[in-house]
Amino acid sequence: MKQIHIVSTGGITVFTELTEALARADINIESVDVEQVGDSTVMVLNVDQYDRALQCLREFQAIQVVTEDAILVKLKNKPGALAQIARRFTDAGISLRSVRFIQRDNDFALVAISTDRSEAALALVADVSLF
Repeated sequence: MKQIHIVSTGGITVFTELTEALARADINIESVDVEQVGDSTVMVLNVDQYDRALQCLREFQAIQVVTEDAILVKLKNKPGALAQIARRFTDAGISLRSVRFIQRDNDFALVAISTDRSEAALALVADVSLF
């Protein structure tokens, strides 16, 4: 099952608008997890029409969509936090494809990481990954 991670600062209003838009597009939400991280709301959706849902969600300006091959981690917003995670991957021989800061506040940063071995990478960062 493919997951879609959504990061927003719009709270429940954005969640409502997203679910309504998916319903109008006849896309069924099979599971959903929502977590508040600082000022951000992180949603993880499993849907019955993955590609169509991605197209539908791209219409929203107030969100960032992270597709299933990325791992979403919550790190302390301090020097060296990202370096510690990068070291885990290097030591395990896992190559990074992309690293992207999704959201930051004074205390935490949400980072999307894509690697060449997603399952092994997820195990390495289980202590800081979301969902």
